[in-house]
Amino acid sequence: MTHVVLSNIVASISELKRNPMGTVAAGGGQSVAILNRNEPAFYCVPAKEYEAMMNRLEDLELIALCKERENDPTIKVSIDDL
Repeated sequence: MTHVVLSNIVASISELKRNPMGTVAAGGGQSVAILNRNEPAFYCVPAKEYEAMMNRLEDLELIALCKERENDPTIKVSIDDL
């Protein structure tokens, strides 16, 4: 059976157990796919990359919200009314 691996660096769970920080460092700041019996089990994602992914996800959600609301009626308000 084939599996999609969404990382350039892979390591086994045994390698991760033996040297967790070394395994993460091997990714050079990118995610590391952790394999269990040659199948992707999970990904180790460094904090900076995770933060960037979460920021990108938030941006995509805001874009979707803007597109959803772009045809809503507008209400003109005077700054003096605020």
